[in-house]
Amino acid sequence: MQKIEIKADQFFELLKLKDTSIWEIFAQMIDGNEKEIIFLDHEEKILFNYILPSNQEKLEEDRAEFSKQFSDKLANLT
Repeated sequence: MQKIEIKADQFFELLKLKDTSIWEIFAQMIDGNEKEIIFLDHEEKILFNYILPSNQEKLEEDRAEFSKQFSDKLANLT
């Protein structure tokens, strides 16, 4: 499995500047092979990782699951 390391702060700043979602970028990276995307902080420490699926359908499932979990967490904060 290919591993891709990304500096998180720079990556998310670029997304904000380009007004692009992380899911759009992930969709562009799909090529039929799974990839491990590793997000690093400014000290090269791992913040989190994501296994990019090999197909668009699984990516959509991941996005839906993430949205649900995120909504649930936000609801629990109120």
